Amino acid sequence: MSNLSQTQPTFSIQPAERMQGLPTQFFATLVRKANEQIAQGHDVINLGQGNPDRPTPAHIVQSMQEAAANPLYHKYPPFSGFPFLKEAVAQRYKEDHGVDLDPETEVAILFGGKTGLIEISQILLNPGDVCLVPDPGYPDYWSGVALAGAEMAFMPLKADNNFLPDYSAIKESDLDRAKLMFINYPNNPTGATAPASFYKETVEFAQKHGIVVASDFAYGAIGFDGQKPVSFLSTPGAKEVGVEFYTLSKTYNMAGWRVGFALGNREIIRLINLMQDHYYCSLFGGIQVAATTALTAAQDCVTELRDVYENRRNALYRALASIGWNARPSQGSFFSWLPVPKGHTSTSLSDLLLQEAKVVVAPGVGFGTHGEGYVRLGLLSTESRLEEAVQRIGKLNLFE
Repeated sequence: MSNLSQTQPTFSIQPAERMQGLPTQFFATLVRKANEQIAQGHDVINLGQGNPDRPTPAHIVQSMQEAAANPLYHKYPPFSGFPFLKEAVAQRYKEDHGVDLDPETEVAILFGGKTGLIEISQILLNPGDVCLVPDPGYPDYWSGVALAGAEMAFMPLKADNNFLPDYSAIKESDLDRAKLMFINYPNNPTGATAPASFYKETVEFAQKHGIVVASDFAYGAIGFDGQKPVSFLSTPGAKEVGVEFYTLSKTYNMAGWRVGFALGNREIIRLINLMQDHYYCSLFGGIQVAATTALTAAQDCVTELRDVYENRRNALYRALASIGWNARPSQGSFFSWLPVPKGHTSTSLSDLLLQEAKVVVAPGVGFGTHGEGYVRLGLLSTESRLEEAVQRIGKLNLFE
C-alpha cells in the first residue's frame, strides 16, 4: 500500500491579503443566534434584518413567467443590459423626481444595489485613498473600501444634527486624501430623511474638495407623513459630482430578484459598465422584462406598500410609548432606531431581548461606533406581530 499520502507535505491555501482585510459580517452572527433559538422550538419574532416580508406584486411575477418562456431571453443578453430596461428606469426617475437621464450613458444595470455600492470603491479608490463613510451606516460600504485597499474616515450621524453628517467637522487631513463619499437617505439604520438643502450643501462640498458622491437611495420610495424622499440627482450639479444607486428590492418587494441601477455621472457609469464587462453578462433577460414592467406599470403597488410600512410604524411607536420606550419616529425606510435603556449597551440589550423576549433586534454598534446606544428594528412583520414583540419586551420592565 502506498505511503505517498504520509510523505507529501500538507497542501496549504494562502488567501490574498485583501481577503484578510474584509470586515466581519455581523448579520451572520445575528442570524446564527436567532436560528439557535428557533431550533430549540421558541417562537422568535425576527425584527433584526432588512428582508422584505411581502411578496412581489402579481403583475411583475406574471411578466417574468411569460418572459421566461421566450427563447430570445435564453441567450446571453447584451453586456450592459437591454436598452428597454434602462429606458424604463430613466422614465421612472423623470416621473418621480423630475430628473433627466440619458438611458445609454447615465444608467448602468446592476446585480442588486449592493453590487454597485461595492464596485464604486473598486473603480475609484487606490491604496492610501480615503472614503468618507457615514457612522452609523450600511456595513457593506466598508466591504468595497476594504477590497480596494483604501481607508475610511467616518462621518458621525448624531440625533442633534438630525442624523446628517457635519461636513465642517471632517479633518483637513482626511479631506486632502478623500476621493469618494457615501450618503444614504432615507437612512439605514436611523430612518432619517434628508432635505433638499442638505443635497445642495453636499454638491457644493463635493465640488470644492473633488470628492465623488455615492448616494444610496435604496429606500427612495418609502417616506412617511406625506413627505416624499428627495433624490440627490434632483439637485443642480449632482450629475457632475456623483451617482445615485437605486434598487427594486424595497420598492417592489423584489429583494431576491437582484435588480439595481447606478445613475448619473457618465464617466462613473462608463467605469461601472467596464468593470462589469469583466464580471458578468448582465441579468437574465426575463428578469429585465419583469423589472421593466415594475417600473412602467401603474405604481399603485408602491403607494400601497408605503402605506403598509407607515401603518406598521405608527402601530409600533404607539406600542413603544405604552411601555415607556420613547423614541423619535422614523421618517422613512422600513427601520426604526431606538435608544437603549440605561445600564445596557446595544449588544447586551439585543442579547437580552433574544434570550428573554424571543425578539431579534440589530445592535447599533454593528453599523459603526456611533451606532452604540441604539438598536434597529425592522418594520417587516404585521402590525399585530410588531405589537406582540413590544408587549414581550414590556414584560422585562426595562423602562421603569
